[in-house]
Amino acid sequence: MIFSRRVTLLALTFAFTSWLAGSANAESNPKKVAAIVTIYTHNSHADIIVSRLLQTDTLDGKGKDSPLKLVSLYTDQKSSGDISRLLAASHRFRISDSIEDALTLGTGKLAVDGVLLIAEHGDYPKSPTGNAQFPKRRFWDATIKVFQASQRVIPVFIDKHLSDNWTDAKSIYDTAREMHIPLMAGSSLPTTWRKPPADVDRGEVVSEIVAITYHTTDAYGFHALEFVQALAEQRRGGESGIKAVRSLSGEAVWKAAEEKLFDPELFDAAWKRLANPQTRGRSLREAVPAPRLFIVEYADGLRAYLLELNGAVGEWSAAWRYQKDRRIEATQFWTQEGRPGMHFTWLLNGIETLVLTGEPPRNVERTLLTSGALDALLLSLKENGRRVETPYLMVPYQPIWRWSEPPPPPTMRPWAEQ
Repeated sequence: MIFSRRVTLLALTFAFTSWLAGSANAESNPKKVAAIVTIYTHNSHADIIVSRLLQTDTLDGKGKDSPLKLVSLYTDQKSSGDISRLLAASHRFRISDSIEDALTLGTGKLAVDGVLLIAEHGDYPKSPTGNAQFPKRRFWDATIKVFQASQRVIPVFIDKHLSDNWTDAKSIYDTAREMHIPLMAGSSLPTTWRKPPADVDRGEVVSEIVAITYHTTDAYGFHALEFVQALAEQRRGGESGIKAVRSLSGEAVWKAAEEKLFDPELFDAAWKRLANPQTRGRSLREAVPAPRLFIVEYADGLRAYLLELNGAVGEWSAAWRYQKDRRIEATQFWTQEGRPGMHFTWLLNGIETLVLTGEPPRNVERTLLTSGALDALLLSLKENGRRVETPYLMVPYQPIWRWSEPPPPPTMRPWAEQ
């Protein structure tokens, strides 16, 4: 018994000593990353993600330090509100005038351990269907050129969708697979808080999902597609692929509701999860002058309905029904709409895992599907609600990720006070 205790004590002492040594090693030899961004202004995606490498995960120097170290930054556009040069002066990272320089640090070969491609915000054109044409493919191609010249690859994170169009999104995905590049992409919404905590029961058959969204379709609609897909992929059989999509707008949305195209009980359950509906005594029809309904048809029969209700809604929620007992679950996808916006910390934690281990913590196929679905939904919207068949989105996968509840957020203040 005494011998056993001594062995246990020795084991614990060794484990603790090893942990201290590992922690010290991580602090003295952090993984070096390059950030390639469109713009770097206060509260831009570049700031809200990359600045966590400089100012701790709470963006005030009082939180947890990242095991990643920003060593270089390329900004595609320098706006009047740029803060990157001030940060570079205080945190001593390299400002690069090209993507190649950011990745090579002037050595002529790859000199970093990870790349963050953050193309969100900035003065860029819109596609014919209304999607912002951020230079994701250009950023990616310049990164690949350095990989090829250096004859090695490193992990890459792409913020939000892979690209604004299917052709580029698929090309990025295919290149990553061919070159064995560890690739992660997507939204912060799947990892954020859920009120109440809920997820689709792994392996259960789900017959329908109804979600509520708001703001612009190309930006916030993508977030909604991501959290819907994060729910859908948990069902029995994993993801089967998307066979078709359709977008309705205006009066066609109210007609779809009256004809019960989507389950009214699911809509009511999702609506009740909203903390601050903005109808202010008006009917939903009166409060929402331009409703939109996005329909996603999955290969295994599941259907998802996303209602964009600007004028009445400023939050995200979803409800789903299980096939076996007709049971309904619903939750709000809550984000901290005030600095430090801690839902981005949970996204950063995934990025850190990607760079530290070389293994993406979630399926990039999720974002491949949502990128393609958004492109097709915007096409349907432009073409007056035409049902768009998407055989190219028949991308099955088994989820390697499952939501877990984040710790409570620190006290927040309104954006206006920042």
